[in-house]
Amino acid sequence: MSKLFKRTKILATVGPATNSPEIIEEMIMSGVNGCRLNCSHGSDEEREMQIGWIRAAAEKKGRSVAILQDLQGPKIRLGMLKDNRLDVHKGDMLILEADPAYEHDGSFTVPVQYNLAEKCKVNEPLSMFDGKVKATIREIVSKTAIRVEILNDSFLMSKKGLNLPETDFGGDILTKKDLAEIEWGAKADIDYVALSFVQTASDIEQLRQLLLAHGSTAKVIAKIETKKAIASDENLEAIVMASDGIMVARGDMAVEAGAEVVPTMQRRLIALCRKHGKLCIVATQMMSSMVDNPEPTRAEVSDVATAVIQGADVVMLSDETANGSYPVETVREMKKVILYTQNHSKVAPIKRDNNDSIYGAISATASKLAEEISADVIICQTATGSTAFATAAERPNLPIVSVTSNPRVANQLALIYANSAFVRPYSDEFGLDLAKELKASGYLKCKDGAKDLLAVIVSGDKNKFGTDTIRVRKV
Repeated sequence: MSKLFKRTKILATVGPATNSPEIIEEMIMSGVNGCRLNCSHGSDEEREMQIGWIRAAAEKKGRSVAILQDLQGPKIRLGMLKDNRLDVHKGDMLILEADPAYEHDGSFTVPVQYNLAEKCKVNEPLSMFDGKVKATIREIVSKTAIRVEILNDSFLMSKKGLNLPETDFGGDILTKKDLAEIEWGAKADIDYVALSFVQTASDIEQLRQLLLAHGSTAKVIAKIETKKAIASDENLEAIVMASDGIMVARGDMAVEAGAEVVPTMQRRLIALCRKHGKLCIVATQMMSSMVDNPEPTRAEVSDVATAVIQGADVVMLSDETANGSYPVETVREMKKVILYTQNHSKVAPIKRDNNDSIYGAISATASKLAEEISADVIICQTATGSTAFATAAERPNLPIVSVTSNPRVANQLALIYANSAFVRPYSDEFGLDLAKELKASGYLKCKDGAKDLLAVIVSGDKNKFGTDTIRVRKV
C-alpha cells in the first residue's frame, strides 16, 4: 500500500492549456492534489468557473483537492509595448512611467504597472524580463516616473516582470488588485492564499487579519522570494512560524538574491517547515522542458527527486500545466519520479520542534509507534487539521488517512505530506469506521498474506481536551 501511495503531493497551475473541465479532471485523476489559480493572469469570472470544474472532478474521484489562490503582490510588470517588443542596448536611458493608459509608441518611455517613483532610490539595481535585462536607477524624474540606465544588450516584451532586490517596499506588498482578490476569494471556495514578495512576518499577519475580517478560513502561504526575507535566519524563521506554510519561489528568488542562493535556501526552508510543522511547497521550473517536450530532462528528474528526499510536502508545476503542450503527461511523469524516489530513498532526517505542542508530541509518538509495529496506515481524527499537520511533519513512511467533518479542513489537508483526507459526519469512531470503509473498497490494502489491516488511530473528544488518544486496531 505505502509503495503505491504518493506521499509528496503535486500542485498544478491552471492556465490556458488546462482551461477546460476535461483536462482539469484528467490532471486530478492522474495525480494532482491541488490546483493553483494565478491571480497575475485571467479574471475572477474565469477562476470561478475553474473552481467549479475542480470541485466536480474531486467529487468524481472521491477525494479532496486543495485550491490555492496566488496573489500577484507588487509583482511589477511592464505595460503593453508597441509591437510587443522593445530592443535595448547597454547605455540606453529608459523612462518607466506609471501610467496604465499610456500607449507605447516605440520610444524609450515605457508604461509600468506600479508607481516605482514612490519606493525607489537612485543607484538601486533593477532587472527586467526574468533577469534578461539589467539596469540601475539613475533619476526619480517625477512623482510617477523614474529613469534607468540599461547595462546590457537585450530586448523587452509586454507584461514582463521587474525585480528590485534592494528596494524597500516598507510592508506595502498588498496592492489594490490584491485587496480586491482577497475580498473575492473570501466569498469563493478557496483553501489557501499565497502572498507574494513577503519581507517580514508582519506581512503575513496583515493578510491573516484581512482574511479574518472577510470571514475567510483560508490558510496563508508565504512566498519566499525577496532578498529581505532571507537576509537573516531570525527573519526567515519568524516568517515560517507566522505562516501556515511557505512556497520556495525559486524563479524570483534567483533574480532577487542570485541563482546560487536557491539550492541551499530550498534545503533551509524545507528544514524550517518540518521543524515547525508547516506546509512546504517547492516551485518553479521543476519540469520546465515539458512545456514543449513530452519527456523531462535528467536534471529535472533529479530536481524533483531532491525535493522528495529533502521532505517537501508539495512540488509545484507552473508553466508546465498553465501553458505547456503536455500538462497531463507532466503530471504523470512527476508522479512516477515521486513514487520511485520515496520507495527507494528515505526522507532526510531532521530534529522536530514539537516540545511546545501537545498535538506535536502525540503525533510524534503515533508516528514512531506505527513504524515500529509495521502498521499499514495512520488514521487521524481531526476537527481543525492540527493533528494531521503534526503527524505529517514526522514524515512517516506510510500513508496518513485523515477524517474530518469539515470540508475546508479536508481540502487543506490534501496538500499535506502523505495525507489523504475524507469528509464524514463526526462520531467518536469515525476514524475506525472510515478504515473499515476504505478497506472494503480496496483503497486501503493489507500486507501480503495478512487478513487484517493494522491501523494506528489518533483521536480525541473535540468538545473536551482535543487530541489525546492513540489506539492500535486491527481492521
